[in-house]
Amino acid sequence: QLQASGGGLVQAGGSLRLSCAASGQIFSTYAMAWFRQAPGKEREFVAVISWTVRDTDYVNSVRGRFTISRDNAKNTVYLQMNNLTPEDTGVYYCAASQYYHRDYRKYNYWGHGTQVTVSS
Repeated sequence: QLQASGGGLVQAGGSLRLSCAASGQIFSTYAMAWFRQAPGKEREFVAVISWTVRDTDYVNSVRGRFTISRDNAKNTVYLQMNNLTPEDTGVYYCAASQYYHRDYRKYNYWGHGTQVTVSS
């Protein structure tokens, strides 16, 4: 029900745009978020956007470099990632929740993830 894409290998300083397509039933009134997980580390909140699009929130380490957006007509959420660093490497997951929240435990629906690798 959630399909993430757009990951890949990029050099430090480069950009990637992740996309996550959702079924209409999930998407229409749900907050959408991106999380990531690096090898040996816990899953980390990255960004969230409310279903109204009015509210967004980011983890401090990506603020100013990443932008989350959504197109409700296309049932798709995006994560534009600029000025990437090796610390951004990980599997990126999109998730949906009835709650606008940073806590991954609030999210009912998850995509399979897309790998982002940033080389130095």
